[in-house]
Formats: sequence, C-alpha cells, structure tokens
Amino acid sequence: MKALRTLAASALALALAAPALHAEAVKNIVIVSGSFVDGSGWRVIHDILTQQGYKVTVAAQPHTSLDDDIAAAREILDQQVGPVVLVGHSSGGAVISAAGERAKVKALVYVSALLPDVGESLAQVIGSRPAPSDSVKPTQDGHLFVDPARFHTDVGADLPENRTNFMAISQVPATVAAFNTQIWAAAWRHKPSYAILSTEDRALSPDLQRWMYQRAGAKVTEVKASHLAYISQPDQVAKVIDDAANGR
Repeated sequence: MKALRTLAASALALALAAPALHAEAVKNIVIVSGSFVDGSGWRVIHDILTQQGYKVTVAAQPHTSLDDDIAAAREILDQQVGPVVLVGHSSGGAVISAAGERAKVKALVYVSALLPDVGESLAQVIGSRPAPSDSVKPTQDGHLFVDPARFHTDVGADLPENRTNFMAISQVPATVAAFNTQIWAAAWRHKPSYAILSTEDRALSPDLQRWMYQRAGAKVTEVKASHLAYISQPDQVAKVIDDAANGR
C-alpha cells in the first residue's frame, strides 16, 4: 500500500510539472523605440541577444499617431512564431502596453518608459510630476521635437557628443495628437513586467518612472544612465530582457 501511495504521489507530481516541462521557451524579442529616435540605437543589444540565441526584431514606428504605432508593433508581433518578450523605450512603453494584449506576448520590458493606464494619455502622465527639463518643443504643424541644442544634455548626456549631435539632427518628430491620445489597454496589469529605471534621466523624470513601475508591479532594475540607457548601458538592459524571457 505504501508503494502504491508513493507511485500515485510521483504520478501526481509529474502531472503537475507537465505544463512547465512542456512550456515553449521564449526566443522572440520585439523592440519598440520611443519618440524622436529610430531603431538603430538597439544594434548592440540586438547583437548581444542574438549571440544568446534570441531572434530580435525592431518594430519601426511611424510616430504619426498612437494607433498607427500600436498597429506597426502588432504587425511585427503577428510575424513571430512562438512566444514573445515585448520591449518598449520611452513613449514605446505605451505602445507595448496596448500591443501586448496578444496571447503570444509572455512578458513586457519597459526601458526608461511611460506606462499610462487605461484612459490616460502620455501627456497626462508626463504632466503628473515635475519635468526635469523643457527641451521638447512644438511645431506649427502639430509635431514635437527635442531642441537639438539640448539633445545631448537632456537625452543622452552619458554618450559621446558626436553621437548625440547626429541623433539630434536626424530625430523623428512625434505628433502632439499621439501624446494626447488616451490609451485603451494596459497589458502590464496582468502580464509579467520588468523595468529599467534610468536614475540620471533628464528627459523622463526618474521619480515618475519609479511611480509608474511601482503601480505596474514591475520588477525594477535601476541603472545609472541617461534616457538612452539602452545605448549607454546595453549589457544591463540586455540582461533584464534575458531575465524576462526566462521568467527570472
């Protein structure tokens, strides 16, 4: 009888463990860039993760409207075979919060990012805390851009000036409408979330980042870096993405 009970207990343990044993490994990483920049800054992280066996894709953002950005991210998501970790930088945090409402998205990684809740806009969340700088300027045609003269100081102070100077004159303007659009989904409410908090950020308040990350229940990693932490600290950011893929 004791042997039968032992056998039954072993069978039950195996049955309970079966889903974990057969869980599909996450090998797809989809990255969504924030406003004012393109995806080229993720090259080093792409190389790190690719060498670790991941398939990395950067979802190019039109920055024409929030819905257009979400649609662009979802188009890339739909091309992935198997589970995905979705990564968003800056305003890309709002994009992945909505686009992440796909069953294949297993975890979200926020890098110096905005995490509006349902019914909130980017502008509303940004305005809820004192801003560390005022270098974002509007244009007459309804766009926003970072003052090129202040791009290095306020966006990427821990990068060489020749790099930030080029980024400043090649930036991708965002629309005022995108920042005023209320988000209609927040995947961080029910999916594992990881976050990079840039403690030297002058583009997005570190205090605001901390508050948003705590509200989302994210696992937070603080990095001494500017708003462009993914460029200046690629190893640390890549490690958080790897942790998210492995549920650590």
